[in-house]
Amino acid sequence: MLEMGVSMSEERDTWEIRIGVHATEEQVRELIEKIKLLLCPVPEHAGPCPVPWATGLVPRDAFPDGYGYPELEEQFRIEHGHDDA
Repeated sequence: MLEMGVSMSEERDTWEIRIGVHATEEQVRELIEKIKLLLCPVPEHAGPCPVPWATGLVPRDAFPDGYGYPELEEQFRIEHGHDDA
């Protein structure tokens, strides 16, 4: 959140937004399709998107050492009452 009187730079840069999910591969692929539609609601539009974007999928076995979302697995266990993580 920006403080009063502080403005964001108008200069473009490349950013990455990460979303960790505890799901099946099919569920993840469905989520990616929904995210694509959020980023570009009319895929057939003429010309490029005003903000260029890309999506990707990284499976757990490709996470860097020490990186992950263990809290999501714990949340799943608590909410669903079993250890089927």
